[in-house]
Amino acid sequence: MVKDNDTVIKFEVMFPVSGVEFGELVNMTADELEAWLKGEDSQSSGWTKDDGSGESVGHESGRKIIEILKKNPTKDPEKYDEDDIPHMRKVVSYNKRHLAQEETAKKNTDSKSYKSLKNWGHDAQKT
Repeated sequence: MVKDNDTVIKFEVMFPVSGVEFGELVNMTADELEAWLKGEDSQSSGWTKDDGSGESVGHESGRKIIEILKKNPTKDPEKYDEDDIPHMRKVVSYNKRHLAQEETAKKNTDSKSYKSLKNWGHDAQKT
């Protein structure tokens, strides 16, 4: 079942601190994520896309997250546009699923889990 747009960007009981699911899970700034994506660790983690580019799915996601953050750096729920919602939905789903499955990311910055989550805008060392 796909969450509706309001559920993706508005208050969730699970995240009472920030009130925004995307804003809580994407805990890196656009500048932090941009710097991370330029590094070799970012480019060497995750599944490679099928288009022959050599880029990972997570690396591509990170570039899209940067665009969203630059348009709305304060993560104001009222300032996301309809074009942002589908990718925000993917980011929320990916991060929640992998954070629930992987304790390694929180403990080991050399792990594939940590690097992959960081491509998706979540620095497990910040939480």
